[in-house]
Amino acid sequence: MTKSSSAQPGDRRVRRTRAALQRALIDLVEERDLSQIGVADVVERAEVNRSTFYAHYQDVHELAEAACTSMIDDLIGVVLAIDPARANPSTPSENPEDPDPPLTAFFAHFAEHAGLYRSLLGPMGSARVIEHVRLRTTAAAHASGQIPATDDTPTLDTADASVIPHDVPAAFVAGALIGVATDWLQRGCPRTPTEMTIATKPLLLALSTGTEAPATS
Repeated sequence: MTKSSSAQPGDRRVRRTRAALQRALIDLVEERDLSQIGVADVVERAEVNRSTFYAHYQDVHELAEAACTSMIDDLIGVVLAIDPARANPSTPSENPEDPDPPLTAFFAHFAEHAGLYRSLLGPMGSARVIEHVRLRTTAAAHASGQIPATDDTPTLDTADASVIPHDVPAAFVAGALIGVATDWLQRGCPRTPTEMTIATKPLLLALSTGTEAPATS
């Protein structure tokens, strides 16, 4: 858990400092494996001192968890901002080369930060991050049209794991997407985000319609 600060949680300086530390780590992970990054590397890149770092985080791993969960929240916001009708199985895609823009955005985000997610979602990863990704993806699946809507489906503005009822299809979609994304990351992202969407979309369609998904190459 992130350390408490003497400043108020909403203090702009606190938010700026944490954002700077998270950005520094994200940049460093693009250059080397997370296990090779120390506090000294982060504070040098963020241009802050070690005492400032420890006022906010216990170690690099906790910083990585905070950066990852923050990015996931931003990603879900972007995905939910995309017209959900474009992801609805009953609506033909406007662009056959990208059958589901929200899904492509999901994979593109993981590809952009592959080093960080590979470390935190892999075999030696963070249970906290994995659970956060699962819950937020469940909420997004429930709200974005990846599964059929029901009367108790929350609106896009209120989509959150805390308001999602026990919904087996939503949980199934979230678990499947995380599993596919993690496997893709561990293999070095051999397909593009759009190719991953093309391969994954028929499986989501099969879940929604109850039909058999066509084989993919």
